[in-house]
Amino acid sequence: MVKQIELDLANVPREVILILQLLKKDNHKLIEENSTNIFADIDWNLFIEQAKHHRVFPVLQSKLKGISNKLIPSFVFQNLLLDYKINTFNMLKLSAEMERVSKIFIEEEIRLLFLKGPVIAHELYGDISLRTSSDLDFLIPLEDLNKAEVLLQQLGYEKEDYIKTVLNDWKWRHHHVTYFHPQKQMKLEIHWRLNPGPGFEPNFEELWKRKSKSKLTTYPVFFLGKEDLFLFLVSHGARHGWSRLRWLLDIHHMTEQDIDWGKTNKLLKKYHIHNLGAQALVLSTKLLNSKISVDMKSILENRDSCGLAQEAIFYLERMVNLHTDPVPEDISRYHKRHLISLMSGRQKVLFYLSVLHPYSEDAETLPLPKQLHFLYFPLRPVLWAWRRTRKHALP
Repeated sequence: MVKQIELDLANVPREVILILQLLKKDNHKLIEENSTNIFADIDWNLFIEQAKHHRVFPVLQSKLKGISNKLIPSFVFQNLLLDYKINTFNMLKLSAEMERVSKIFIEEEIRLLFLKGPVIAHELYGDISLRTSSDLDFLIPLEDLNKAEVLLQQLGYEKEDYIKTVLNDWKWRHHHVTYFHPQKQMKLEIHWRLNPGPGFEPNFEELWKRKSKSKLTTYPVFFLGKEDLFLFLVSHGARHGWSRLRWLLDIHHMTEQDIDWGKTNKLLKKYHIHNLGAQALVLSTKLLNSKISVDMKSILENRDSCGLAQEAIFYLERMVNLHTDPVPEDISRYHKRHLISLMSGRQKVLFYLSVLHPYSEDAETLPLPKQLHFLYFPLRPVLWAWRRTRKHALP
């Protein structure tokens, strides 16, 4: 089935195509044989910019070592090598802080599961220097959130996110809060959900039972079990449109892990993200030459996989950064439509029902005493229409 799928890459920049060629598995011989075409008309400054945007420069610098200097300017090697060294130092710092935080939290009887960062780099790439991370993300039980906040403040971290909420919708609409250490220049994200809601996902107790223990550190550091990690990386990458190739490279490395794909297939269906798993495997196979085993084929038996994979190419055609506001209007509109297309039927029903639940904007539009917040339910359509009218009335 995957062999029959062809993705349209006609509008993807040549620099991104070259990056994909370099990242592909077992592609070195093909690059040598077609070097004249592959390296022709490359804007090397843009190549460096794309490599940094997609967060794949650590792997690229190792791939470029075997390429002739006649094909690639020396300043490209030097630039990527410098960033590689800076990233290695940063990953070592994050590794030390990860172990420190894990030790302190466990001593205070707070269980935590690291979601990304050095622990994932070591598990998937075998070398923390080959993956980038800007912060540490970990999941804890919701009931331990206040206790964890006090702990982090004692460690010198300051809370960055102050979530606006009404009727406690933060517990399911949001999924993490950010803390920053001004002296260490280090950021932590505490998650109580894997992804923002509304949506279906395993609870902390399920994830804890299936957890893995990292071999990177001396003190115990726990992270998601292989099947749960695949689910998380798939849902996280899809939610961001696979706008950074690093997330897809993670999936590529996951296909080479010893994973129970039958169990993974059941989990994808249970939590209504089977189409996301199929999309990820199609993209990984077609763009990075990932090998699909017989056990993975059950995941690819999804009628939406090809269409969703092609939709994701939109983000490779542009240098999309969904984390920096303001996001251009055309990209924002496309992304909203794409997120809807990623949803299963039950997810769409849940999403549209959640729109009826009051938002913090409703409380800002019409402040009411807390004991009257229940009135925001019947008032929501009126307040929404009022905001729309005011928005269009403004010059």
